[in-house]
Formats: sequence, structure tokens, C-alpha cells
Amino acid sequence: MLVVIANDLPPAVRGRMKLWFIEPRPNVFVSGIKDATAQTVVDYLCRHCPPESAVMIIKSISTTPGYSITTIGPSKKQQIQISGLQLIVETLKSF
Repeated sequence: MLVVIANDLPPAVRGRMKLWFIEPRPNVFVSGIKDATAQTVVDYLCRHCPPESAVMIIKSISTTPGYSITTIGPSKKQQIQISGLQLIVETLKSF
């Protein structure tokens, strides 16, 4: 499975993504494509998306932890790695 979340994709890239993915919300793409095809899509996005697109790609993999996260450009959420796990930092708001 491959999930792509972006702030803004170039029109040509967004049109191409609609060939392989469903778009349940604007700039959120989900597909169950095979691993080899998923890597081709990730490579395509890395080549054609400028940093302003702020893309986060979550790809399922066969090894632990079962997913990998790739980002293009800045992200509002910080990503860290602990003991080989890629994690997204969530800040808690106090009441």
C-alpha cells in the first residue's frame, strides 16, 4: 500500500497520480499497488515535486516495522527515528 499526502502538487503530477490512486480528499492519494510499482511512483514523485509541495509518502514494506516514510520538502510535523522506527512527533496541547 502507498499513501501520499501533499500540500500542493504540480497539476501534471496530480493528474498522473489519479491513474494509480484514489483521492479521498484533495491531495491525499491511496493505492494498493505492488512494491516494485510503488518504488517507481516514489522515485517519480522525488524527481517531479518541488520542495514547496511538502509531500509525505508512507509505503508498506515487508520488513519491520512494516512501513517507510519519505518526505519531500518541509513538513509541519517533525519526523524522528528511534531504534530503527520512523515516527512522527505529535505535540500535546495543555488545557
